[in-house]
Amino acid sequence: MKYIIIIADGSADFPQEQLGGKTPLEAARTPHMDRLAAEGIIGTVRTVPDGLAPGSDVAMMSIVGCDPRQYYTGRAPLEAASMGIALADDDWAARCNLVTITDGMMEDYSAGHISGEESADICRSLNAELGRDGIEFHPGKGYRNLLVVRSAPELQIKTTPPHDIAGQPVGEHLPRGRDARLFGDLMDKSRDLLAGHEVNARRRAAGLVEATSIWLWGQGRSTRLPAFREVYGVSAAVITAVDLVAGICALAGWERIVVPGATGYYDTDYAGKAAAALNALGSFDLVMVHVEAPDEASHNLDIANKIRAIEEIDSKVVAALASAASEEDIRLLLMSDHYTLVSTGAHDSAAVPFVISQAEGQADGGVFSEAAAARGPAISDGVKLIERFLKG
Repeated sequence: MKYIIIIADGSADFPQEQLGGKTPLEAARTPHMDRLAAEGIIGTVRTVPDGLAPGSDVAMMSIVGCDPRQYYTGRAPLEAASMGIALADDDWAARCNLVTITDGMMEDYSAGHISGEESADICRSLNAELGRDGIEFHPGKGYRNLLVVRSAPELQIKTTPPHDIAGQPVGEHLPRGRDARLFGDLMDKSRDLLAGHEVNARRRAAGLVEATSIWLWGQGRSTRLPAFREVYGVSAAVITAVDLVAGICALAGWERIVVPGATGYYDTDYAGKAAAALNALGSFDLVMVHVEAPDEASHNLDIANKIRAIEEIDSKVVAALASAASEEDIRLLLMSDHYTLVSTGAHDSAAVPFVISQAEGQADGGVFSEAAAARGPAISDGVKLIERFLKG
């Protein structure tokens, strides 16, 4: 038996008035997802335990069978693992978004999805002007960068993800807590640096959104995860354009398969990811295909592109993988990692829908949707889903 997990990141949502009371999953045309739901088992799973903030960091840790209540320390250390940034036990990492703040409002959590080349240029300037002994800026992918604080004591800082406050005043969501000044000072100084930066001059001339500030959040110390193969007895690989997901999997001993054209945005190579997954099954027992596009659309409050992304996943990822599974001994798991609300751009910890093919039992309805999943079995602890999937 071979196994494929398909993560339609942030695809789960609540009914939308503008869709006549349907969710984006219900409004999207998804014949291949629906066929999986009709032939397999559909239900719900709580990927975000009580007391933890909803997000891909916590949810994906649950999905790969690592209890976030035990191992989660913060989002950024997981991304550092993917980027090959070594963290000592007393080091801290924080996400360093490039954002656009206009008149005190969070206009864009991604600075217009600034390119990786532009972001790297800005990170070099941040290191030159704001970096010092123990303070490092590391470029990631696009707007997603990292701050590393070396040899730091316990930092007591509370932060807010910028995508959770789209269109809102930022003053109420700035870093707070005993050590908040560390982050606050860096964010303040970044505004002056970026105001005259050549990257913004070029973007301004091209009519593009400018990066007006860094936004620090998701901080935490390094963590160690149990080896997936030792716990579950299968080798695993992940296909994703998102460092967070790759980092979690790397810490659990998964291999990362890089697909040219995989961007983590609407324009990602959906078909390329599916083809790479099928090819990887020759070397691995389990392959995860993670697609970020529905989540990005939700954060952008873009309902049309959320529906379009779901349909792209259905027609170019699920279709190819389900077809192969029907001819070979392959079991599929299709799910959203968490809810991402297209109405607000925020995450929610509600139990998400999942489908397992080649498994006994099913819910009524024969469609992949939040409502249909709610009529099926409910797994209250997300860590248990992977064992259920592997056992069938």
